[in-house]
Amino acid sequence: MNLYTTELRRLGKRRFVRYLTLAGLLVLVAVAVGMFLTNQKVGPAQIAEAERAAEREYQQNVAMVQQHRAECERAKAAGGAVADGFPDDCSVIEPPPRDAFRAEWHMPPTFEFRQEFAPTITTLTAVLALVAFVGGASFVGAEWSTGGMMNLLLWRPRRIRVLLTKLAALLSALFGLTVAAGALWTAAFWATGSFRGSTDGMTSGVWQSLGLTGLRGLTLILVAGALGFGLASLGRHTALALGGVLGVMVVGQFGLGIVLAMAQVKFIEAYLLPTYLLAWMDKKITLRNWDACQTTFTGGCEPATRDITWQNSSVLLAVALVTVLGAAIWSMRRRDIT
Repeated sequence: MNLYTTELRRLGKRRFVRYLTLAGLLVLVAVAVGMFLTNQKVGPAQIAEAERAAEREYQQNVAMVQQHRAECERAKAAGGAVADGFPDDCSVIEPPPRDAFRAEWHMPPTFEFRQEFAPTITTLTAVLALVAFVGGASFVGAEWSTGGMMNLLLWRPRRIRVLLTKLAALLSALFGLTVAAGALWTAAFWATGSFRGSTDGMTSGVWQSLGLTGLRGLTLILVAGALGFGLASLGRHTALALGGVLGVMVVGQFGLGIVLAMAQVKFIEAYLLPTYLLAWMDKKITLRNWDACQTTFTGGCEPATRDITWQNSSVLLAVALVTVLGAAIWSMRRRDIT
């Protein structure tokens, strides 16, 4: 029997993996449905209503300002305008111009596919990356804790080949899941844009940019699955992978952030993992240090900045992947199977 096919079937039959995947997909469905229901297509009726709302707000403001001016004049006539907090000249109390009340502030939410679809790819990636990490850790961790790995090695004694075949089965399953979910995700939000917003301006360049963002998301999902797999294999238990992530988030993120803040380190976000994950998806993140500024030619003060690019993130992801998988392979080769 082909080992790769066997591992795919084994992965598909694990109830925890199936339930975890189903839960992740239900979360994505809830997000897509929520976006569809909370947006609407803007037409002449919506624009007219927004104009009326802006006019009402303007008239209300005019009435409030006139009342305030009348109170000022009464206070001035009584000789206590300044004492009551009014200006000396009540004529300076005037309402703002009509163009300060803009109709677009009252427009209903509408989904612009070109501008708003890219951030939803990050949402899709985050959910599937979590599923990939936990599912990958559970897949190999359960094999170790239940003794399935030892039984498998009785008839497939090549340890490294067995481990890498399991990893290949996991990654191929994640690849198929991500591609299918991504296609449905795109179709769902295209429908949202078509019926509850706009799909205008979708050129070949925009589609290429969205495709590259999706490719980076797919890569991140596969890396998350491989890291969960490697950590669980290294510790021979699912709990090590989950506990390791919890430790990194609590100690390595919150704790490190507090220490760096107390030390008044500049650009604290540059030392935190979420920054690099967002930079990987968005291609670049610009950090700003509001405690320091750079004087401009016009005399203004701009905060100091630091860019975190997807290239910086790729180095971090590559080092983490090579380290964890390398350690898992070394452990599989050197430690006894008991």
